[in-house]
Amino acid sequence: MTSPDPRIRILVADDHPIVRDGLVAVLSTQADFQVVGEAGNGFEVVSQVAALVPDIVLLDLEMPEMDGVQALEQLRSLGRPVRAIAFTAFDSDERILSAVRAGAKGYLLKGAPREELFNAVRVVHAGGSLLQPIVASRLIERMTEPVAEPLPEPLTPRELEVLGLMAVGLQNKEIGDRLAITERTVKFHVSSILGKLEAGNRTEAVSIAVQQGLIER
Repeated sequence: MTSPDPRIRILVADDHPIVRDGLVAVLSTQADFQVVGEAGNGFEVVSQVAALVPDIVLLDLEMPEMDGVQALEQLRSLGRPVRAIAFTAFDSDERILSAVRAGAKGYLLKGAPREELFNAVRVVHAGGSLLQPIVASRLIERMTEPVAEPLPEPLTPRELEVLGLMAVGLQNKEIGDRLAITERTVKFHVSSILGKLEAGNRTEAVSIAVQQGLIER
């Protein structure tokens, strides 16, 4: 009887093929790692996790259509939480907090030494959490600040594009055609926009956006 493969199964998610290729090559140098799949956006992350059941997801946060944080939130809502390591160029306090809140067990900045990346994969796979010292210090500082009213979550560049097209009266299919994305993706963005602006419908969302100076009429 063949014994199960003991290697750590890794899904690499990044929207830049060259970056993915580099990560796959680096991770493949480790005898206890096995890259089982790649994803270029959040939707692919969700489907690949369901299909491949990786042990670890190495996750870029800035991806088209659905970003890394939204992918983690979607997986959690589907009852498929994963051990994810955010691997990103973004070190803003809000980015770090949103990733950790969504369930990321590690947070590394791109450019980290490969040994730190290898260690993070092994630590998170073993059930631990790992933040780079600079990330951990930023997170601690933020968490020890006086409690204030939470700031509204900003709209992403893609959501602002969708909002602008909503403002001129385009429907989901027309917006999808204009931006070369699927109608399902447009619906996801519209839902996110309504939630972030606390609007009950598209018209109210556009009105609030104009008042806040997000778009012009």
